[in-house]
Amino acid sequence: MINMQWIVDLFEGAQDGLFEMAVQPILYSFGLGSFLEDGYRATGWLLVGLIQIVALLAIIGPLQRWRPVEDRRDPAAVRTDVLYTLLHRLGIFRVALFFSVEPLFDQIFGWLRVLGIGTVHIDQLMLGASLHPVVSAAIYLVVFDFFDYWIHRGQHAFNWWWNLHSLHHSQRHLTMWSDNRNHLLDDLIRDSLMVIVGQLIGVGPGQFVVIVAITQLSESLQHANVRMHFGMLGERLWISPRFHRLHHSIGVGHETSADGQLLEYGRSPALGGHNFGVLLPWWDMIFGTASFQARYDPTGIRDQVERGREYGRGFFAQQWLGLLRLVGRA
Repeated sequence: MINMQWIVDLFEGAQDGLFEMAVQPILYSFGLGSFLEDGYRATGWLLVGLIQIVALLAIIGPLQRWRPVEDRRDPAAVRTDVLYTLLHRLGIFRVALFFSVEPLFDQIFGWLRVLGIGTVHIDQLMLGASLHPVVSAAIYLVVFDFFDYWIHRGQHAFNWWWNLHSLHHSQRHLTMWSDNRNHLLDDLIRDSLMVIVGQLIGVGPGQFVVIVAITQLSESLQHANVRMHFGMLGERLWISPRFHRLHHSIGVGHETSADGQLLEYGRSPALGGHNFGVLLPWWDMIFGTASFQARYDPTGIRDQVERGREYGRGFFAQQWLGLLRLVGRA
């Protein structure tokens, strides 16, 4: 079995150093010494985010320049997507969740344990014994991806949820920064559901960080402006940029009904769309939503093109318009 301990030791050493040099002094200077444990955990998320951003700039960025799908870009829209990425990857959004909803989750899970409802450790339940951490993390990754697939379908199936999630699809020129272009309320709902899943299936904190990191980095590649696929076999093992771009394609990936007809304006995309998978195309293949067409179409939302519907140019405008859509005012 692969020995990953040296990677763990390297990461923990870097986390210790970053915490002691930067985070701990800041907490003490603001009189937040009681939050040292939480600050240390946040430092881990910050370090993961920094590693991801380095990977974006050093690996995915050159791929975009090497084989771009389209040369035309909207610099202002890309800068907004960069802001979304920094908010999420550097842990700012997670810190906000910690102070807002995590105490509520702690109370709920504590109440459930009092009632005798505990977690189910799926990795042990499936095979009846403790597993190597790599194997265990792989099992949890598959389970999380299954739930993520259905959450994504829900984002497209319910009108109210689509009114929030449509912001993600409003980017007309996808880049490696576009993955985190989401309404904050949409992110809150999705992340809350995934935290609940994590608690129920017994994933460890370290495993959860690894799963989130792998997912985020893969999603950045999926959204990249790069003409890339993984071949006949690889496309069916892991989601490629071409596979996911079809999901963003106007009138193809997320705006078609089960019979293949375009939906009327004002209706939510039906479950008949394509390529809802987050990491693994298996669920799309099993539930009949996969499309492996070799095409690179324009991305966006049909009513942007045909009716000029506005989804906002900057961060605050996009968030405000999402709320207005949610209540039927935009």
